[in-house]
Amino acid sequence: MLIPKKVKHRKWHKGRARNIRIATDKVDLAFGPYGLKAMTPAWISSQEIEAGRRVLTRYIKKGGKIWIRVFPDKPITKKGSEVPMGAGKGAVDHYVAVIKPGTIIYEMDGIPADQAKIALQSAAYKLSPVCKFIQK
Repeated sequence: MLIPKKVKHRKWHKGRARNIRIATDKVDLAFGPYGLKAMTPAWISSQEIEAGRRVLTRYIKKGGKIWIRVFPDKPITKKGSEVPMGAGKGAVDHYVAVIKPGTIIYEMDGIPADQAKIALQSAAYKLSPVCKFIQK
């Protein structure tokens, strides 16, 4: 699973006006001719990214290459069960990647377009945002 090696601040704020703006970074295909683009805002956990990666590696076998364009670096905290109100913020539970509409999540190369479309649409089932297949 993807987690940062080191973080400057252990716990983050959630942030204001979460994910309502359109992405300005990672909006064009940079590595491969096929990609998976997010159409809705979401937080994608490291488990979701890994599940999508496994689907893609199953489809390409040994003939292609995959690029993961997002990294989960935002810590999400969670308090234990039956903890009373107050007593501070909970411990870090997992990490997420903040996805805005228009962000490219995965890119692929080395397989035909029809296979890439099937693979990326299968990986999209594992992710929380609505995604679409794009091609150069």
